[in-house]
Amino acid sequence: MTRIQDASAGGAGPLTKVLLRLSRRKLRQMTGRAPEGMLGPLEAYARLPRLLVGYGMFEDATARLHGVPERLKALAELKAATLTSCEYCIDIGSQLGRRAGLSDAELLALASYRESELFDDLDMLVLDYAVAMSRTPVEVSDRLFGQLREALDESQLVELTHVIALENMRGRFNLGLGYGAAGFCEGMVCALPEHPTNVEAPAPALDGAGTQVPA
Repeated sequence: MTRIQDASAGGAGPLTKVLLRLSRRKLRQMTGRAPEGMLGPLEAYARLPRLLVGYGMFEDATARLHGVPERLKALAELKAATLTSCEYCIDIGSQLGRRAGLSDAELLALASYRESELFDDLDMLVLDYAVAMSRTPVEVSDRLFGQLREALDESQLVELTHVIALENMRGRFNLGLGYGAAGFCEGMVCALPEHPTNVEAPAPALDGAGTQVPA
């Protein structure tokens, strides 16, 4: 149950109605599904129409970023979603991840990705980064960022950092207002929620002799 009453279509102004209708269409295109509660968080933003407009433009600009492969961004965002334990985010993120190329096995392996053989070295770095960024306080080491810099250019690093940070914002907004799963993954596999304090920290970097390298 949400903690506030959503702005109903009947009580919304003309611009807000149009924006919500366009948002419903966009989410249906992105996920291939249109569950009843799909607009929950946006209905909350609709109580502040100017904020809804600004947030919509922010999300649209984010969706137009294509410097980082969609699969990698889906991994990073979904990992961040599982760490905030936002059910809405995990629900929609699992479906978006599936459409970005993640397998059901990979969705289920996210919780223990370091013990999985499904993820390559770059996947691991991106997931480590999502874990480190989602901690409170943030724990991104120079070593981890340096390893990412070897694989991604600076524009890609900004894009990856942005989508992880945005996912953390989404999750905290949804959790604060009580938004749960909307049903995007109904009948399908969904990633499992976690808690940052219970998640293993990124593996320490080792040198050629197997000695741990300081962060």
